[in-house]
Amino acid sequence: MKTKKIPMRMCIACREPRPKKELVRVVAADGNLAPDETGKAHGRGAYVCPQIECLDKAKKTKAFERALETALSEDSYNAIRRVILRRGLK
Repeated sequence: MKTKKIPMRMCIACREPRPKKELVRVVAADGNLAPDETGKAHGRGAYVCPQIECLDKAKKTKAFERALETALSEDSYNAIRRVILRRGLK
């Protein structure tokens, strides 16, 4: 019996590959960045670990700007941070 392959994605901050379901997807749509909690939103996406440290590193190194060609606004940063905190992780 075949085992099902687990889709892996890489965090844009720490560059650590992880299962897709463990990461927070951030989507660039209409020039704004927004967290995609369903994983089905339209637009170009990037993944970040569900840890505040990785989010801060991505902001500091401008990883979102490189990956999604869109600047990370303070509102977008706070929305992503709320999703990470809601998941009950660091």
